Formats: sequence, C-alpha cells, structure tokens
Amino acid sequence: MYLHLGQNEIVPDRRVIGIFDMDKCSVSRRTRDYLFSAGREGVVVDISGDIPRSFVVCDHPYHSQIVYLSQLNPLTLQRRAESGELVL
Repeated sequence: MYLHLGQNEIVPDRRVIGIFDMDKCSVSRRTRDYLFSAGREGVVVDISGDIPRSFVVCDHPYHSQIVYLSQLNPLTLQRRAESGELVL
C-alpha cells in the first residue's frame, strides 16, 4: 500500500515511521533541533507549497530517515494511512 502525502508525492506506507502535527510538535526544542539537523543533512523534502501543517518521517534506503513537509492535516494523513486507500 501507498500513502499520498500531497503535491505528487507518494510513499510506501511500510516506510512511514511517524506523522506529526507541525503546530503541536514544533513547540518542542527537540523537534526544532531535529528538523534543523535534518535540513542541514539535506533530508527534508518540502512538498507543502506554502505553510506546512504536518511532517512525515520515513525510512529511506539511502539515508537513515527522510522528512516530508506536507500541507495536509496530520489527521487526514493518518486516516489515509489507516484506510489503505490511495487518495490523489
């Protein structure tokens, strides 16, 4: 199964480690440090097009992790992942 993250980005759902709310999680210093470090390493993919509402951490074959910034609500992504539907 696959998860559509927004824009034209689709990832295998088995690679998804976590789906996080940008507003709630970015308050934490650890999360901000993690996102900054991931950006510095070049493993952040901004597919939001504007202001990201969520970020999705995925396993990646060439990096330890990759972070997608998405414009979609984290609850929407969670429902898509749980339903197993590929919504485009």
